[in-house]
Amino acid sequence: MKKHFKIVPFLLVMALVFTSCKTKMASKEGSFSKGADVGWLPQMEATGYKFYDADGSEKDCLQLLKDRGINTIRLRVWVNPNNDKASGHCSPQETVVMAVRAQKMGMRIMIDFHYSDSWADPGKQNKPAAWAQHSFPELLNDVYNHTYDVLKLLKKAGVTPEWVQVGNEIPSGMLWPEGHTDNFPQLAQLLNKGYEAAKAIDSKIKVIVHLDEGNKNEKFRWFFDKATELNVKYDVIGLSYYPFWLKTDYKENIADLENNLKDMASRYNKEVMVVEVGGDYTLEQNTKEMLEATIKAVKSVPDNKGLGVIYWEPQGAKSWSGYQLNAWLENGKPSPALDAFKN
Repeated sequence: MKKHFKIVPFLLVMALVFTSCKTKMASKEGSFSKGADVGWLPQMEATGYKFYDADGSEKDCLQLLKDRGINTIRLRVWVNPNNDKASGHCSPQETVVMAVRAQKMGMRIMIDFHYSDSWADPGKQNKPAAWAQHSFPELLNDVYNHTYDVLKLLKKAGVTPEWVQVGNEIPSGMLWPEGHTDNFPQLAQLLNKGYEAAKAIDSKIKVIVHLDEGNKNEKFRWFFDKATELNVKYDVIGLSYYPFWLKTDYKENIADLENNLKDMASRYNKEVMVVEVGGDYTLEQNTKEMLEATIKAVKSVPDNKGLGVIYWEPQGAKSWSGYQLNAWLENGKPSPALDAFKN
């Protein structure tokens, strides 16, 4: 009997330790961001688009995404957008409404500042009309004030984003011509103004600097070496990865993406994240496998510095958006490709 009583407490302690380890492991796994950028969603709903589950029942789009493992919502914000269904909306006010809605469903939030009235990407970085005639010192104030004001609106509504992107796909800079990489010292100042505004709202917000073509290490080294030299402040290196736009299959460059992720994390001692990814919606199995490989590549970054993977506009059905790299079927149901996020 005495032996029995000695063994039982030992077993209880071991059980508690095992449970604690399992909880920690689950917590660690749960910290990986599996995301969707859904900037088109309010317009889709406003124009009457309906979303359906696999069984044909009508459901809220965000719930459909959550059911497939999505735990993060990324939202772009434009300064003074128009009302065009595909190239408008995403105003600060609309962004706040969407962020509150997503957070209420337990989603984590990323805000992507384009610093434009419409799309900003490697081919265009147009200043908002209201800033068009401003001097460079005024542009510095514009970036700070716009970033701060939008985040303040969000905070007032009860949402403090986990991540903030200062610029969207900026391998050649932003707010052209003043913020072009041809004048990297000025770009550095603009980026730092965005960083400072985000940290003024909450020091825990992680600030992302984002480039396209995440498989191209030379491109990233050139940009972030310059950023380091000029003391650009940021927390996370964001990457886009679209094999479709590279006119390749993912198998041809997924190793390059993984190597670049690891190099960025070690070379600059930063966290890394694939903030945009997408595949041809007609190639469901290939897109699913590409997503699984991308998630694996990000998770392989040492020291848990690989933060997550975000699909760009999975719900943006081709019939509504004309966009080939969505992950939605023509019958209004999610593509099986999104099941890659369940694991």
